[in-house]
Amino acid sequence: MDEHYVYILECRDGTFYTGYTNDLKARMKKHENGEGAKYTRGRGPFALMFSKCFASKSEAMKEEYRIKRLSRMSKERLIREGKEHEKSKELPTEERPGNTIHRADTHR
Repeated sequence: MDEHYVYILECRDGTFYTGYTNDLKARMKKHENGEGAKYTRGRGPFALMFSKCFASKSEAMKEEYRIKRLSRMSKERLIREGKEHEKSKELPTEERPGNTIHRADTHR
């Protein structure tokens, strides 16, 4: 299965860079070595703030385009929501935000 990623980096100067790749680990190395996108050259080190995997290149490229058009505030919200989503995947189902467990009242 091919994997296609959209990612957001935070550069040393605090700016965001949004990109697409089919190998996130290799792409991060390229950015760190100054071989990535022209925009990121000389702006490292970088922090990977957000990444999302897609089944097709087309889907990933559409999402990259959509994210690039967002305001900084909207990108920050996307990053926050992505981190919250990752945290909720680590919790047992009953402890995930938004999951309400109804237990029978045992006190009579």
